[in-house]
Amino acid sequence: MDRLSAERTAGRPLKVMTIFGTRPEAIKMAPLVQELERRPEFDCHCCVTAQHRQMLDGVLEIFHLKPQFDLNIMEQKQTLSMITSKCLLGLERVFAQIRPDLVLVHGDTSTTFAGALAAFYQKISIGHVEAGLRTYDKYSPFPEEMNRAMVGRLADLHFCPTEANRRNLAHEGITDGVYVTGNTVIDALRTTVKKDYTFATQALNHIDYAQKKVILVTCHRRENYGKPMEEIMSALRELALKYPDEVELIYPVHLSPVVQEVAHRHLDGLPNAHLIAPLMADEMHNLMDRSYLVMTDSGGLQEEAPALGKPVLVLRQETERPEAVAAGTAKLAGVHKEQILELAEELIESLPAYQEMAHAVNPYGDGQACRRIAEAILYHFGRRQWPPEPFHASC
Repeated sequence: MDRLSAERTAGRPLKVMTIFGTRPEAIKMAPLVQELERRPEFDCHCCVTAQHRQMLDGVLEIFHLKPQFDLNIMEQKQTLSMITSKCLLGLERVFAQIRPDLVLVHGDTSTTFAGALAAFYQKISIGHVEAGLRTYDKYSPFPEEMNRAMVGRLADLHFCPTEANRRNLAHEGITDGVYVTGNTVIDALRTTVKKDYTFATQALNHIDYAQKKVILVTCHRRENYGKPMEEIMSALRELALKYPDEVELIYPVHLSPVVQEVAHRHLDGLPNAHLIAPLMADEMHNLMDRSYLVMTDSGGLQEEAPALGKPVLVLRQETERPEAVAAGTAKLAGVHKEQILELAEELIESLPAYQEMAHAVNPYGDGQACRRIAEAILYHFGRRQWPPEPFHASC
């Protein structure tokens, strides 16, 4: 228990500000915002940076979130330095107006790092949601690995999805204020996935999910730009050509011009490859639920797909989410065409290989992460006698 924090906030609700700016952050923070708002012990404030304007707004609409502050920093061809500096300056003004007791940031984006740094400059307590993930390669994922590690040094509370994440922090000497909560994205899936769901993207309503092996694809990470992405797209093209009557590829293509160019160059014209616009969070979750297999370089999908019983081929050389690989729900496919094809073809052609991955235990959560985080905050500020029970993958 932090006695100084408890004394400073005694007799009033805890003023907590959540900060996020991208679609993945918003998806994972939305159920936490809702959990905190339900509890009278908290005075909740939400600030978005709009690092990704269009994709962020869709999530806010789905979860009915109305931020009190919107920095609206996004501009064309923004650099990492621009994002960070605009976040720092904007948050300085926000903190001067609403002096929170605790700032909550999520994961590994530039908004996350800038939010934690801005709070540190104002000596505001920091809680890091989805703490402790590591690859220990500072350039992969870039810049996310170092964003996450630096927030780990700044934070006072660390909400780790898994026991392995807690061990990573302990290895770095971070042991105080650490809680194993599960991942909040599992909480989010509980509200978005529906068996009778109708897609707003009409093309998705006409896919034969029962008879076809639908492969959901995402590929957008900076470290895959160049030759890795060429290899990945070449592998996807070969899969579509090899299984014209059995496989349907659905690829919501990231808005990055780099990604758009290479994806369309390799996959345009293939009748069983559907390149569509980025999807709203609820559409993506429901598409994933109806898919056969997920091939992705996204971090979030490595957590979401196992919760829905979908095998994942990770289109990266390494992952900061090794629990899925250890549990058997995901395999590292790498970024070389032949290895990607070998693993994908095995899952398409071998039912036992597919079922082994699909039926593995999800290591990332039980849908109670937001409750545990709220209870951990209350414990930290002396409002609760006991810390929450830790999440275990077997529960």
